[in-house]
Amino acid sequence: MADPSSYRPKPGQIPDSPGVYKFRDDHGRVIYVGKAKSLRQRLANYFQDLAGLHPRTRTMVTTAASVEWTVVSTEVEALQLEYSWIKEFDPRFNVKYRDDKSYPYLAVTLNEEFPRVQVMRGAKKKGVRYFGPYGHAWAIRETVDLMLRVFPVRTCSAGVFKRSAQIGRPCLLGYIGKCSAPCVERVSADEHRELAEEFCDFMAGRTGAYIRRLERQMQDAAEEMEYEKAARLRDDIGALRRAMEKSAVVLADATDADLIAVAEDELEAAVQIFHVRGGRVRGQRGWVTDKVEAVTTAGLVEHALQQLYGEERGDAVPKEVLVPALPDPVGPVQEWLAGRRGSLVSLRIPQRGDKKDLMATVQRNAQQALALHKTKRASDLTTRSRALEEIAQALGLDAVPLRIECFDISHLQGEDVVASMVVFEDGLARKSEYRRFQIKTFEGQDDVRSMHEVIGRRFKRYLQEKQKSGEWTEEPPAGAPAEEDGAPEAMAGRPTDEDGRPKRFAYPPQLVVVDGGAPQVAAARRALDELGIDDVAVCGLAKRLEEVWLPEEEDPVVLPRSSEGLYLLQRVRDEAHRFAITYQRSKRTRRLKASPLDAVAGLGETRRQALLKHFGSLKRLRAATVEEICEVPGVGRKTAETVAAALAAAAPSAPAVNTATGEIIEDDGVPSAALSAERGQDR
Repeated sequence: MADPSSYRPKPGQIPDSPGVYKFRDDHGRVIYVGKAKSLRQRLANYFQDLAGLHPRTRTMVTTAASVEWTVVSTEVEALQLEYSWIKEFDPRFNVKYRDDKSYPYLAVTLNEEFPRVQVMRGAKKKGVRYFGPYGHAWAIRETVDLMLRVFPVRTCSAGVFKRSAQIGRPCLLGYIGKCSAPCVERVSADEHRELAEEFCDFMAGRTGAYIRRLERQMQDAAEEMEYEKAARLRDDIGALRRAMEKSAVVLADATDADLIAVAEDELEAAVQIFHVRGGRVRGQRGWVTDKVEAVTTAGLVEHALQQLYGEERGDAVPKEVLVPALPDPVGPVQEWLAGRRGSLVSLRIPQRGDKKDLMATVQRNAQQALALHKTKRASDLTTRSRALEEIAQALGLDAVPLRIECFDISHLQGEDVVASMVVFEDGLARKSEYRRFQIKTFEGQDDVRSMHEVIGRRFKRYLQEKQKSGEWTEEPPAGAPAEEDGAPEAMAGRPTDEDGRPKRFAYPPQLVVVDGGAPQVAAARRALDELGIDDVAVCGLAKRLEEVWLPEEEDPVVLPRSSEGLYLLQRVRDEAHRFAITYQRSKRTRRLKASPLDAVAGLGETRRQALLKHFGSLKRLRAATVEEICEVPGVGRKTAETVAAALAAAAPSAPAVNTATGEIIEDDGVPSAALSAERGQDR
């Protein structure tokens, strides 16, 4: 525990201007990010008598070992920089809202030639129009099913669309009138896009004018005695009204607004958001957070606004945002929202009328979400604590293993040998810390040797990071790898070498679990002993009888089948196995799909696809002359000569045969049967 006075800046060093500050721990990790109108006044609050601080603030300042700040020009810039740093550094003491599920959206892929209506989850994509989020995917499908009668937009996948175009027959939806069948050119691309845009307009709330237009068309058809057309229009109007009834009118003035409510206690807070468009509730979502810092309701609202609109632009930020408490000060937040929308945004507390009544409904939803979460959380915390205590007791550890790392080796008959490392902290998976390895020192199948290599490489990197941070001053062990191993499952591509960011191998576990029995455990222990590491426990979990093996022990530790500790070890082991298998399969797939064109210098993905599309297959491209290759748009003579030479050098001596089916594998692709046959042999 650090003494805050040991790193307190001198009063004259802190500027009296807006800015953003970061607290770091003794490892250099950023543990808290905050913003202030006056850095001097705000930071002075952290360095008062510890007895006068909030318990969570006291824990933060005693965990920290240093503080630094960045001066900005305005409070709006401070808000933007604070959001960026919280997203980048993931500080443990900042409020971070977490979804209990991935909310589905109704999406229209306007970025495609023939837009498609579908259910989408996860990160939003450019050029796709989103509506929602919805509480359940089935609610989206019911709405879409009703609207396809009036707006017969494509809903099929790319494979189904391509297949229908090849055989010249639409799918079932095309036959029953719920798709305009652009795959067989019943409508042109422009006509289909117009249908998709009308669908989007209707979903965006512009419903009244469209229904009135259909009613006029129905009356005109009836007057002209086209009764079948009039009946069809009548049914279309009924379908649209049923779709509208699924989202009740809550605001009579067709308001576009988001309503945010907060329910909280001393430890946690729940946030609920209702998205109202055209006076109707179009979506709902919720978050829950631990109150790891002393924060008011206004502060929770500000954090919710940052998370909700931090990645949004344009109409995704509504004209009006209704909240239970205004951030202090409210001006910079309102200006930041207006900048993201591109026009004025009203941020206020509803005082009367329908909006206040609706806010009360949102508040009740937030209270129910918090109560439900606390019921689940209490049981979950108790179970995880008991599991860690059982593991510590069974393995004879001095303390519960708060950080557990598990390693697994995966291969296919000795080829594409890879390893995985997964991390569980406090009994929960921490995917940002996952790593993966390729076996480099030998080829072939040897799980024990592979485990020794991987454990050695992981902890060599740990010793290197200790040396960089100044915690360890001796020379690193000989043979430490020059390049960084692996890539995390949830953080691939993120910077990791700068101070404060989560580094790849900087933090040691209290327990290493290997997937295997006594030989793998002995290899892991030997790798640690060779590096002089004696404060990390090692065990192995054998699949056959779920026995726990310890180094230099002849007999395994057998945990009761009902043990929470055994269940946690199984989850850790199974997650490591899943991560390893996923990596091994992707590596094998890339190898099988590798093409001689990949190695041609200066030939990018676009021109590779153009060549294959022009000739139809790699076999035909290999047989083509330089002049024929030059006929492909964008391919000059020099590139054509390079391509021809590369294909001639890589020409197969004999056709490849799929041993599972006896099928000859052509150059234009790998038969799906080959992949499926191999997957059954994965280890």
